[in-house]
Amino acid sequence: MLELDRLEEALATLGALLEERGERIGVLMVGGGSLLLLGVVERPTADVDIVGFSSPTGYAKADVLPAFLTTAVREVGDALGLGDAWFNGGPAGLIDFGLPVGLGNRVTVRIYGGLEVHLPAREDLVCFKLYAAVDQGERSKHFADLRALAPTSEQLLSAARWTRTHDPSPGFLIELQRILELLGIEVPNADL
Repeated sequence: MLELDRLEEALATLGALLEERGERIGVLMVGGGSLLLLGVVERPTADVDIVGFSSPTGYAKADVLPAFLTTAVREVGDALGLGDAWFNGGPAGLIDFGLPVGLGNRVTVRIYGGLEVHLPAREDLVCFKLYAAVDQGERSKHFADLRALAPTSEQLLSAARWTRTHDPSPGFLIELQRILELLGIEVPNADL
């Protein structure tokens, strides 16, 4: 598990190794790691979830890490005892149906040598965490993270509409409304 200090160490080590090798890459990080770096939560995270690679035109899907990055991630994982899956593109599928509009204009950028980490703004994290909470339920870390983000009603409604672009199924809608009700928001089907 990566606590804040350990996470910062791992990212700094990875960035230093990339810089030493003349490599540079920008990544969009979501999940517990981003919440930890932004000071939203204090709970450790199991890994660093990468959704996309930054480019002049936005973010490209990070479903496969480039070879130079895979090698560096493995070396850092070995050196720090984190394993080789500590930095991964597991949630990269979020890009398939689109990121929240304007996300790239709201990110916080942290530089670790050759590694540029883009951290989504609160309203964008609310989107990702609501989507995950609907998928995994109110007993999940995602629901707890969503509460920690303390979203406004407006942010929750905006996030709910975004999640529907990713899963328009009737079953998802029912669960989405249930999760929103747990957060004190009642929304008719027509509004989602």
